[in-house]
Amino acid sequence: MQGTRQAIMNILKERGQVTIEELQDELKLTLATVLHHLNILRGEGLVDMSGLKRHQTPGRPQHVYTLTERASVHFPKNYVEFADLTLREIGDHVGPDELDSIMRGVARRMAADVPQPAPGKSMPQRLDRAVNFLNQKGYIARWESSDKGYLLHMTNCPYQALAHRRSEPCVMDVALMIELLGVTPQRIAWMASGDNTCTYLVPEPDDQQPTG
Repeated sequence: MQGTRQAIMNILKERGQVTIEELQDELKLTLATVLHHLNILRGEGLVDMSGLKRHQTPGRPQHVYTLTERASVHFPKNYVEFADLTLREIGDHVGPDELDSIMRGVARRMAADVPQPAPGKSMPQRLDRAVNFLNQKGYIARWESSDKGYLLHMTNCPYQALAHRRSEPCVMDVALMIELLGVTPQRIAWMASGDNTCTYLVPEPDDQQPTG
């Protein structure tokens, strides 16, 4: 974030709403410069023009600017520390098996909005469905065929900062793959251990296996 625009957002965060004149006074910038940065922020969906502010003295009312919900990502967050401490606290009260069970429950909740794969659905159909869901969650996923089955690649881990500290997000990811695909995949690459991707080898489902 460019320095002046971050300063504008900080002022909006603190005050809730401001006019261009108030930003001019605070930042010691010209009207044209402030308006230029506001227009960029509005174009990025970070700032909105929410109404008019009328002066007690004669003069034209001024537009009032506020932050949008989307702007929250540009302010410090401490989700990783909170999640880490929460998992530590849970781990102090339950054993490893119980904690793994909780992570599998989280995976089931994540996949709850996605219909379970119906018997007879081909694995490519299941993978297409899984990749669509994972990309909505920020994993940047894709799949390809291999001589051993199918490879499901994920090049972004939404929980990477936490996964470097704890294994529970990775336990949840495996459980999520099982929920989405209906089979148990084998992890063959792992970003938490230094690989460029998390990659899973996915077998054909039992109901697609040929019988002899």
